[in-house]
Amino acid sequence: MHRTPTYRDKPLFTPGPLTTSRTVKQALLRDLGSRDHEFIAVVREIRERLVALGGAQVGTYEAVPLQGSGTFAIEAVLTSTVPRDGKMLIIINGAYGRRMRTICDVGGIACTAIEFPEDCATDVAAVQQALAEDDAITNVAVVHCETTTGIINPIADIGAVVRRAGRTYFVDAMSSFGAVPVDLAACGIDYLVSSANKCIEGVPGFAFVLARRDALLATEGYARTLSLDLLAQWRGLEKNGQFRFTPPTHTLLAFRQALEELEAEGGVEGRARRYRANYETLVAGMRAMGFTEYLPPERQGYIITSFRYPEDPKFSFDEFYNRLNDRGYVIYPGKVSDADCFRIGNIGRIFEADVRDLLGAIRDTMDAMGFKP
Repeated sequence: MHRTPTYRDKPLFTPGPLTTSRTVKQALLRDLGSRDHEFIAVVREIRERLVALGGAQVGTYEAVPLQGSGTFAIEAVLTSTVPRDGKMLIIINGAYGRRMRTICDVGGIACTAIEFPEDCATDVAAVQQALAEDDAITNVAVVHCETTTGIINPIADIGAVVRRAGRTYFVDAMSSFGAVPVDLAACGIDYLVSSANKCIEGVPGFAFVLARRDALLATEGYARTLSLDLLAQWRGLEKNGQFRFTPPTHTLLAFRQALEELEAEGGVEGRARRYRANYETLVAGMRAMGFTEYLPPERQGYIITSFRYPEDPKFSFDEFYNRLNDRGYVIYPGKVSDADCFRIGNIGRIFEADVRDLLGAIRDTMDAMGFKP
């Protein structure tokens, strides 16, 4: 019979799922009915706390949790908030923007895109021009932290342009919410999506949408699916506090604990300080060994960092990855389309000491493989 190991899990230097605290894991160890009054109260508390993390108030904005991964919630927004005769403008500078375009194509949603190089942030003037030239565009979508590279897009500046043009604004904040401060109203955001297993440091099982209530109420009849109908999901939660379909009860209990630990750390600003310290320690150590980041520092966020492959023919990413994994350190393959890269995340329940340990393992692995960056 397989036994659960008692040793410490490998630290995950990935964009998610992430390393979680022991207390978050312990919060999973309860069976609670989905109609239990205690569970309904937990869901209500989570929804209220999420709105507060976005700098907003319940009533102006609403939190709508949805079963499934972050992509499920993105698809819920795209298929539930674009009018049947509407058109989505997608701002793309990485794989996750391209995924939104694919969702629109599969769902039969009219869309157009502005695509920028993966090492360039969004040109806000180009967005303004696209909106001025195409009156058919009703909705605009952008990825905040594009984890293809780690670049941060200027969501406040884009939001100002979208608001002046009278369009609906959607931000995929999957890898940033909870660690990069955001003010929903100040950024003009109508819909924001993130996931339980990212910077709030919960476990996988659900994602959530923070929706401007007036915008959400205006979407009657827009939904193109049953289970991903965002307005129907919100109405069900408002009616009796329950999900329309089986909720991930254990994941939600763990997420409440994760929210409490986020607050104890000093909220979004406190978590940002730890992640930024992780990033600065990582980049300084990697540069000292000769590695080069894909992005210039002024475009790089502190969530995840892409590093270029060494040109030394002795370097093999698969061997590099496997050797680090055998030593107990998990990094991530690259997604950049025009360069060979690997990625190292700075988020989750990891600290500067963990990053220094990883750097030591990378140095030893370099020596064992005999390559130089």
